[in-house]
Amino acid sequence: MTNKTTKRIIRRAFTGTVVSDRMDKTIVVRVDSPKMHPKYKKRYTTSKKYKVHDEENQASIGDTVSFVECRPLSKDKRWRVVRSAESTTVTE
Repeated sequence: MTNKTTKRIIRRAFTGTVVSDRMDKTIVVRVDSPKMHPKYKKRYTTSKKYKVHDEENQASIGDTVSFVECRPLSKDKRWRVVRSAESTTVTE
């Protein structure tokens, strides 16, 4: 009896705000996550920055983007853009 196992690739996905787009084909995205202090039960926000591959250089500062895990593209880049949402900056 043969046992066929299929490898299921589980990719982590995040949504965040673009904070830098100065590099070529790379954006820096900040992801904010709410946490709760274990003892005092106060909510606070932590943030982490990710370098994300943006092939067409479409995202700009202030945009909200979704990105997923991928193979290593450089020393720091292990993420790629899935879709870019509308700009969240307000122009008057």
